[in-house]
Amino acid sequence: MQNQNDNKFLGEKKVSKLLLKFSIPCILSLLISSLYNIVDQIFVGNSSVGYLGNAATTVVYPLTVIAVAVAWCLGDGSAAFLSLCQGRNDTKDYHKSIGNSILFPLL
Repeated sequence: MQNQNDNKFLGEKKVSKLLLKFSIPCILSLLISSLYNIVDQIFVGNSSVGYLGNAATTVVYPLTVIAVAVAWCLGDGSAAFLSLCQGRNDTKDYHKSIGNSILFPLL
């Protein structure tokens, strides 16, 4: 079982330390995503498809970035709302938020 003091670190630690702690995974994920795009361009460019494949992946990449941005917005918004509901012990809105965040991308 967790100690009660372990749950209060967001309200008690310095903001600079928290930003560093939480920004490193985000930065690493963005770097890995960019590296994936670069490696994808190299493999597609060296294949039999050649420059047309590079053109296709260049056109599709912004669409994937937009899809990831929408997913992050849904995830972050749902997580914030779920935290608020958990603080109020409101399980009805809690379940609605989970359902909405799962069903919205399927539309």
